[in-house]
Amino acid sequence: MKVIICGAGQVGWQIARHLSGERNDVTVVDNNPDLVRRATDTLDVQGIAGFASYPDVLDRAGARDAEMIIAATHSDEVNMVTCQVAHSVFGINRKIARLRSQSYLNAIYSDLYRRNHMPIDVVISPEKEVAAAALQRLSAPAAFDTETFMNGQAHLMGISIEEECPVVNTPLRQLTDLFSTLRATVVAVRRDGSLFAPDANDQIFVGDECYVFSHANDIPRTLEIFGKKVAKQDRVVLVGGGNVGLAVAQTLEARAKRVRAKVIEKNRICAEKAAEALERTIVLNGDGLDAALLAEAGISRADAMLAITDDDKTNMLACVRAKAEGCPYTIALINDPTLVPLMIPLGIDAYINPRATTVSSILRHIRHGRVRAVYSIGDAEAEVIEAEVLSTSPLAGKRISEIDFPEGVLVGAVRKGEEVIRPMGSTRIDEGDVIAIFALAEDVPEVERLMQVSIDFF
Repeated sequence: MKVIICGAGQVGWQIARHLSGERNDVTVVDNNPDLVRRATDTLDVQGIAGFASYPDVLDRAGARDAEMIIAATHSDEVNMVTCQVAHSVFGINRKIARLRSQSYLNAIYSDLYRRNHMPIDVVISPEKEVAAAALQRLSAPAAFDTETFMNGQAHLMGISIEEECPVVNTPLRQLTDLFSTLRATVVAVRRDGSLFAPDANDQIFVGDECYVFSHANDIPRTLEIFGKKVAKQDRVVLVGGGNVGLAVAQTLEARAKRVRAKVIEKNRICAEKAAEALERTIVLNGDGLDAALLAEAGISRADAMLAITDDDKTNMLACVRAKAEGCPYTIALINDPTLVPLMIPLGIDAYINPRATTVSSILRHIRHGRVRAVYSIGDAEAEVIEAEVLSTSPLAGKRISEIDFPEGVLVGAVRKGEEVIRPMGSTRIDEGDVIAIFALAEDVPEVERLMQVSIDFF
């Protein structure tokens, strides 16, 4: 597939890394020659320096025979015009744009993106994706990472294994025997910085980070088995009242079960805007690192603190201070993946990577076959792909034990009709089933082949 990626920043580079690694014909466009050089030097891609919205630049990038364009520059307007030019001048079939401004994302203006207006097939909003990820973290406070699949019926949870975990040093095969009715599957383990798909004889050790698929109804029991307590989330403090913080606060306000939230925002204009938009949430104007202000927000009585400013170090330090003041659970927004290893020494419970959430959202619309969801794990080390099994798929009609999966691939959950089941070797995969598969990055192309890759399903 020939793809043009406009914008060679963090998101554009990661998408280019994914697609070029799967032997697609990728061209990266950016007006910063240094970013283009970084992409061409480190990835198997072509590069064009220039403004992505200029027709001559897109022409040089090969737009005349491109099948897809992904506009992920830092400017909403450039992304929108790029899609318009790609459609009107070059007839590119699939157009994805990243838009940040809430004005462009208002549902009442959704007609703007129809083909006879501003022809964008998929609009990705980083702020909305990050806000959704933040709410996911709050919903599973015992997990450092979480994502939902199969219309919310299955959850992927990242669980840190500590001394009090009752199943430490237990082979995974034995867990299946001990908890025969538990609909949960360990699909990945990170040990000493390395991520792998475990086999049935592997054991779990203290210090491991496990990724576990669980049926939504079995989450409390799954967490208990892995030594975690399910904590209530009635009082939440948000540090950062920008688009992400506001979206999270509004969602918490709208919930049937009331959550008492307080927002701390440093910028006065931003704080006033948040205060006007929120009905029951108290907004405090000041520095989230100020101990007196945190005390005024009731940090010592809070069940969780979410630090979601646009500065990584502020977010991490705010979490450290909240912990020192007695807050049991903290979440930090971290853009720089090199800071993630500092989480455990600093005592931060969970983090949100905006780049990973945006990349996951874009990949969902790139993957072949009947793909319903994609979630990128770590620094693009692996993916979880949810897809419908087609009649032409090599999986259809076979038992899981009969399928020749690569070593880095495991099935996490299977939905038959409306029922989500735990996959066993004897489970038969039929046409119309929905499966969630964990795959290390190098095995994703093989998973796509097994899902019967076809351009017909774009």
